[in-house]
Amino acid sequence: MTALFITFEGPEGAGKTTVLQQIAERLEGENVLFTREPGGIEIAEKIREVILNKAHTAMHERTEALLYAAARAQHFFEKVEPALQAGTHVLCDRFIDSSLAYQGYARGIGMSDVKGINEFAIGERMPDVTIFFDIQPEDGLARIQAADEREKNRLDVEGLAFHHKVYDGYQQLIAQDPARIRVVNANQPLQAVVDDVWAILSEALGK
Repeated sequence: MTALFITFEGPEGAGKTTVLQQIAERLEGENVLFTREPGGIEIAEKIREVILNKAHTAMHERTEALLYAAARAQHFFEKVEPALQAGTHVLCDRFIDSSLAYQGYARGIGMSDVKGINEFAIGERMPDVTIFFDIQPEDGLARIQAADEREKNRLDVEGLAFHHKVYDGYQQLIAQDPARIRVVNANQPLQAVVDDVWAILSEALGK
């Protein structure tokens, strides 16, 4: 079976990280690599620190988009692509859809321009399957405020209007590619979300 590149997307506070921790337990011992964006390897983690630092409020939206693309290129070529070529399934917390929704749509740069930046960075490689954690921005942000242990970053402190634009950007992407992007209701109890994600992964991975 060809190794699959599966990504997880959603607004802030959608619960991706928590769900992925439980999915990792279910897939323990399987030929699967878990990683994240921005980050996943040393250089990209350093770029992550710059992008998400709450003190960097002066960052221009184009700088932000380019930094995400730079982190993505290093992460993809150093970690993701070698794993896929070795026959390992890769499950990644965020990928290009995040840039299209956040920088392309919500920041107003334009999805086509952001797509072009990323095609320069990694070529035209898209995930084989994407799972979108669907939650309204108000509910996601409320979770963040209630979770003392969660990392609070520069995107978390954006206004509600920005997060609604992010959500709308994701809805456009889902409409454009419904076969790739599978939607899960992230406002359910945790175990129900885990089970829904597991069902999609089991189908994709032939389990």
